[in-house]
Amino acid sequence: MFVDMFVKLSMLVVFFGAMVGVGLYCRKNATDVNGFVLGGRSVGPWLTAFAYGTSYFSAVVFVGYAGQFGWKYGIAATWAGIGNALLGSLLAWAVLGRRTRVMTQHLDSATMPQFFEQRFQSKALKLAASAVIFVFLIPYTASLYNGLSRLFGMAFDIDYSICVIVMAILTGIYVIAGGYMATAINDFIQGIIMIVGICAVIGAVLNSQGGFLEALNKLGQVSDPLVSSTPGIFNSFFGPDPVNLLGVVLLTSLGTWGLPQMVQKFYAIKSEQAINKGMIISTVFALIVAGGCYFLGGFGRLFADQIGVTEAGVPVGGYDAVIPTMLSGLPTFLIAVVVILVLSASMSTLSSLVLASSSTLTLDFLKGNIIKDMDEKKQVRWMKGLIVVFIAISVVMAILQYKSSVTFIAQLMGVSWGALAGAFLAPFLYGLYWKKATSAGCWASFLFSTVVMLANVVAKPLFPAILQSPINAGAFCMIAGLIIVPVVSAFTKKPDTAHLEKVFSCYDIPVTVTAKHSLARH
Repeated sequence: MFVDMFVKLSMLVVFFGAMVGVGLYCRKNATDVNGFVLGGRSVGPWLTAFAYGTSYFSAVVFVGYAGQFGWKYGIAATWAGIGNALLGSLLAWAVLGRRTRVMTQHLDSATMPQFFEQRFQSKALKLAASAVIFVFLIPYTASLYNGLSRLFGMAFDIDYSICVIVMAILTGIYVIAGGYMATAINDFIQGIIMIVGICAVIGAVLNSQGGFLEALNKLGQVSDPLVSSTPGIFNSFFGPDPVNLLGVVLLTSLGTWGLPQMVQKFYAIKSEQAINKGMIISTVFALIVAGGCYFLGGFGRLFADQIGVTEAGVPVGGYDAVIPTMLSGLPTFLIAVVVILVLSASMSTLSSLVLASSSTLTLDFLKGNIIKDMDEKKQVRWMKGLIVVFIAISVVMAILQYKSSVTFIAQLMGVSWGALAGAFLAPFLYGLYWKKATSAGCWASFLFSTVVMLANVVAKPLFPAILQSPINAGAFCMIAGLIIVPVVSAFTKKPDTAHLEKVFSCYDIPVTVTAKHSLARH
């Protein structure tokens, strides 16, 4: 027992020491706003791709979503991971990467609200976007700690509150010390851990069930009359409920296109070549990590006798109990790897979220509005101070929810992703590509998504059955935004032509490339 605990704690100490060491090493890159928020716009493809991937997948995916959707849809839940790789990574990089990097540098915008202000000539739009980010990103930050309690309860005899506080403090140290560059380097390290960890865990869990084919055969024999009467439904191609599964795929994949902390990764990338490489690396990363998580969760019902099932067909202790139970029989070393895997997933996303929140509030709300005179050093100091504030708020919310089971906080966390992605996806996408998009169209998208997602919390029974799920409601808001923005733009005041020509001129600047990158005649 002592040796087992020593191994686990030693691995944790090494992990935390490396994270803090990287933060201190990167201090020289975080002395001004551009360096602190964007790493000087000089981040290479590997760091950017891993920063994108690790910000994408947190403990919510590994413990919560993998357990919940694996239980509901069986092996078909893997489609969510495939969607995350193809829609949420490959297509996002292909459609948004290059244009985001070019236009945001041209407009000198470091945050998404700044982009909206300068693209649509509306300071009010910037302030509204800042408010939406503040309201919905902070609860989402608190949700990152979900799942850690069960894993730490399984692996250590440590109080959940202490675990949350230590993780938050150490994340805060390296983000405050090194800014975006420290976050990107640590994301790379954490990403390697996530890849190795998920592969090792899948192998060990399937081996405990007699191997992949045997586990798949056992899953085909599982039946649940409350879900479906079709034999072998849980090891089928589309599972028992393909419609709701599609909602999961859309929200968790297309949603990244409108999340500030995800899109901001494109602001910082170094070059054209880095975008092309980063797109491939990010896609492979998502396929392994997300695909692996959902694939693993798909075998959750094989452990039903250990988990226990209620009369309603739900796991005893909720869906968050599924993955920890599956992992509880692993060797000591692998359990330590799993804990570090989930810590990596949570800390990488936490660092990305608090950096996005603090930079948005400082640059888009405080600067020029509340505090008129704000030089570079003061802006960086405010961002660092707000990182402390945001991390503290997230810790309090996480502990409050854990200790008292405050359902409102849990619900608000559930709608955060949908509200943010629904509000910003269409305005940002059309802003990059379509000259005729108007600020009124953006306002309509902002209002529609925030109102619908908040109503989903306080007036759920008023929604049609299929939209009572926050996941489906979020997917609906994203698709609706893609229709709302062009429709409203068609009937509202057209943007200033001279301003539009200036904004979109960045795409027309001639550049010299080698023949291997272009077939144009010389």
